Amino acid sequence: MTSPDPQSPGPEPTKPSGPATPQYQDRIYRSPAGLVGGVLLLAIIGWLGIDAVVAGEGRTPWFALATMLLLVPLVVAYTLRPAVYVNDDRLRVRNPFRVIVLPWGEVASLRSGFSNEVIDTSGTKYQLWALPVSLRARSRAARQEARAAAQASRAESGGRAGRSGGRGLVPGGGTEAPRQPEGDRAMAEMRELHEQRQEVGTAQGEVTVRWAYEIAGPAVAGAVLLAVLLAVG
Repeated sequence: MTSPDPQSPGPEPTKPSGPATPQYQDRIYRSPAGLVGGVLLLAIIGWLGIDAVVAGEGRTPWFALATMLLLVPLVVAYTLRPAVYVNDDRLRVRNPFRVIVLPWGEVASLRSGFSNEVIDTSGTKYQLWALPVSLRARSRAARQEARAAAQASRAESGGRAGRSGGRGLVPGGGTEAPRQPEGDRAMAEMRELHEQRQEVGTAQGEVTVRWAYEIAGPAVAGAVLLAVLLAVG
């Protein structure tokens, strides 16, 4: 499940307007379930690790520190870090270990399957970690859509029968529209924005990829320290 943060209804009055300045603030898509899970995991790791550091004996505190140094960055990377930032000119994807900036002119398509992905004009594929796919939610939405279509068909048949003098029932009200999964709704919004902005001059440029060394560095250091401690026994 994902939910977009509120988007500013208009341009910021304090920022200069120009062809290189986005008209709107970024709309941010994140996974609430991932955020909650990440906070809980960090709380558990902190509780167990600090207890081992304070009360442990021998090499136990060092093992606890190495394990925390390894696990904390990984938990942050896969739960709290992923986000998708969208504005009029570009799509910025913050994945666990990379940040990818794609101007709309360089986006070839946004694809949903077993995962949500963006594909650039060179054919390179980038997964959107912040927009996980829920096959269960999709199945539920499909069932709701099928039921709504069946109810509308029955209501239409009853209305025709009532108008022709039969005993059909005239529908008393409309049916509720099926609820689309959050991830699919976010992808639909981005596809619509891509179609509108891909030819605009300010939405052109090059795709850039930056590695998140601030995440990978501590995790590698923790893994090396843990390996050394295990080797020396």
